[in-house]
Amino acid sequence: MSDSRHSKEIRWHIPEHRAIFDLRNIRIPRSVRQLLNKKIYRFSTDTIFEDVIRGCADSRQDTWINDEIIERYTKLHKAGYAHSVEVWQGEYLMGGLYGVQIGGAFFGESMFGIASNVTKLAFYYLCGILIKNRFMLLDSQYINDFTRQLGAIEIPHEEYIKILEEAVNLNCEFEDKY
Repeated sequence: MSDSRHSKEIRWHIPEHRAIFDLRNIRIPRSVRQLLNKKIYRFSTDTIFEDVIRGCADSRQDTWINDEIIERYTKLHKAGYAHSVEVWQGEYLMGGLYGVQIGGAFFGESMFGIASNVTKLAFYYLCGILIKNRFMLLDSQYINDFTRQLGAIEIPHEEYIKILEEAVNLNCEFEDKY
């Protein structure tokens, strides 16, 4: 596998079916709730955005997250459109995720974890933020075994566009209210 991190090429793709999470039906599995109750980890948002995106890039042998992507998303973050969730154990970053917000839509881009279930913790923490702030759409773009396990569903492109049009017109803040 090749490392495409230093490529300047940014690709655009619109899948025929889109993977989303229905925020009205998010259920935290018992194993994740038990891990949360142990209070081993703490969470933050938007404190080290660039470290999170680099962690996502470094966690894959073959990645689309190149230097150009990191630079552009970091600019989006500084402008208030891209956000990160960070999972900590003591002073150590154990994982996180990042994505882009437009109105009441959050477009999940990537996640990483260096300990078991940390990506799930970051995901459910993100869901809590989105639900409390009345977001309508959590977009995952593609479905895979992991996102399906988290509750992702696939919908046709036409249905996705209808939801997207409504969601982006909402006035939502990415505010960590925990």
